[in-house]
Amino acid sequence: MPESDNLVEQVLAGNRRALARLISLVEDGTPEANEAISVLYSHTGSAYTIGVTGAPGTGKSCLVTELVKHLRTQDKRVAVVAVDPSSPFTGGALLGDRFRMRDLAGDPGVFIRSMATRGQLGGVARATFDVMRVLDAAGFDYVIVETVGAGQNEVEIARVADTVVLVDAPGMGDDIQAIKAGILEIADVIVVNKADRPGVKNTVRALKAMLELGHRKREISHHGQVMIQTDGFEKTLIDDMWQVPVLQTIATQGEGIEELAQAVLNHAEYLSSTGIQAERDRVRLQNELINRLRDRLVYDLLQRMPSQDLEKLVTAIAARELDPASAVQSLVSNSKHE
Repeated sequence: MPESDNLVEQVLAGNRRALARLISLVEDGTPEANEAISVLYSHTGSAYTIGVTGAPGTGKSCLVTELVKHLRTQDKRVAVVAVDPSSPFTGGALLGDRFRMRDLAGDPGVFIRSMATRGQLGGVARATFDVMRVLDAAGFDYVIVETVGAGQNEVEIARVADTVVLVDAPGMGDDIQAIKAGILEIADVIVVNKADRPGVKNTVRALKAMLELGHRKREISHHGQVMIQTDGFEKTLIDDMWQVPVLQTIATQGEGIEELAQAVLNHAEYLSSTGIQAERDRVRLQNELINRLRDRLVYDLLQRMPSQDLEKLVTAIAARELDPASAVQSLVSNSKHE
């Protein structure tokens, strides 16, 4: 029996060792992982995904730990994917959330996996989608993705999660930082953690003020009047009427966690009742398809291209004899005639 078939059977049967093994194969992008996911895909679609993002030092890991504990009191099975930044020099990563979430160790209803970004921007790893699918097929009710906490480039989590929880904290610097580069626009729930610190009222007030000034939009595909066009697909931006709550928590003491869980549940019900959930799923799959297609086409092109041709182009660009855009056009034109 092929390894992928054996792993699929064991994952569906609840074998945690097989689950960990398959996730490792997914991260490495092996053919066995692709075969396994192809089989598991029909078993997905049940898990609800929660993205937790925010600047370093806001207490995301502690908040996730307490949220998982609360969900476990409701007999929900929860998986956590904690994404850590990779070193730009060695490619390695300190997968620290296994230390921070040690309170959850030993619970058979909880599975924690740390992942390195491996240079992927946007706060999530390239393999995150497939890892989430494996956990979904394994029968977890919730999959929580905690991003690297790199700050304003965290918006990619909105393409991954059903509900995005943005975590802030008093004393993190200029409150205006919270609204830059789209970080506030992706939030479905905002949490001001460490609410026992001085300045919490100012932080809450600033966040609420910026939410009132902002105008949330959501993106759907192929419906209604076309307003934007990206990647060759027509998309429509329409108003999102969800009122983003701003909650206060003290995760170290477990305060405000029940309210956070209820806010996530309220958002899930809103998405379902309005039909937005199905639209989001479609947009998410469309974006993933485009990204995977782009990666595959680039890979195939580079595989067919003699290495000396690429070197010649780099040399010409470095000598200012050719600009990068023209070089790309040359590569694409040549590939069409092969």
